[in-house]
Amino acid sequence: MAEITASMVKELRELTGLGMMECKKALEESGGDPKKAEELLRIKSGAKASKAAARVASEGAVGTYLSADGKLGALVEVNCETDFVAKNPDFAAFVKALAELVATQSPADVAALSALKIGDKTVEEGRQALVQKIGENITVRRFERMQTAARLAQYVHGVKIGVLVEIDGQEATGKDVAMHIAFAKPRYLSKDQVPAEAIAGERAIIEARAKESGKPAEIVAKMVDGGINKYLAEVTLLGQPFVKDDKQTVEKMLAASQAKLLSYRFLVVGEGIEKKQSDFAAEVAAMTKTAA
Repeated sequence: MAEITASMVKELRELTGLGMMECKKALEESGGDPKKAEELLRIKSGAKASKAAARVASEGAVGTYLSADGKLGALVEVNCETDFVAKNPDFAAFVKALAELVATQSPADVAALSALKIGDKTVEEGRQALVQKIGENITVRRFERMQTAARLAQYVHGVKIGVLVEIDGQEATGKDVAMHIAFAKPRYLSKDQVPAEAIAGERAIIEARAKESGKPAEIVAKMVDGGINKYLAEVTLLGQPFVKDDKQTVEKMLAASQAKLLSYRFLVVGEGIEKKQSDFAAEVAAMTKTAA
């Protein structure tokens, strides 16, 4: 049998998009014949979609779309299992195509998006084909769509965070705000959007801490009011110190730019997904032991 070299494994991996150990095993089973190994992998990969579906996909990318006139935009989160796959060209192309579909076709939900077509395949068929080729679980998780008579601006931080803002003002100002949102991830736009129960819960915590100080009631009351104001500034976009100039709030920056922020949307890859904790050293040791 021909010697299985690292370059042979690398070439087969690039050709099929499958895992290193799978490619090495296929080369061993095929006696070192790359063509036979490829055929063997393609046969075996047919069952990958169902097996991969059980694995946690908490990495991935946010795809964005913004029309030339700045009136229509979309964000879509597609997850995979590893950061490596998130940078795969086929995966990136799939994510980009989905963002455009969301914007132009306005599906009601992920199920409706999955039924739409990219070329001659549905999104779901394309997803399954990608799972089979890459060998990881891939899921279309969520999306946001915005359309406005004003202007949209976007900011993308790597592939992990995507932001769209609706603004009545200059595009450059909108991009600055979008960048700030990616950094600060504000939960609400303004104070009036913060739920009363959230404020009440925070007030109870601040009040309990203030009472422990042993200060007079009137001082405690002022401490509570100050704490609530600080909380509202932290969780609302308009109240936060602007990331490019922390001497002014976002609200003051917008006023100075004669702009008004109407709304915003942002997606962060893997947010809210419970990630599997793994011991890489243990996995390598186990792999080495198995190979031996």
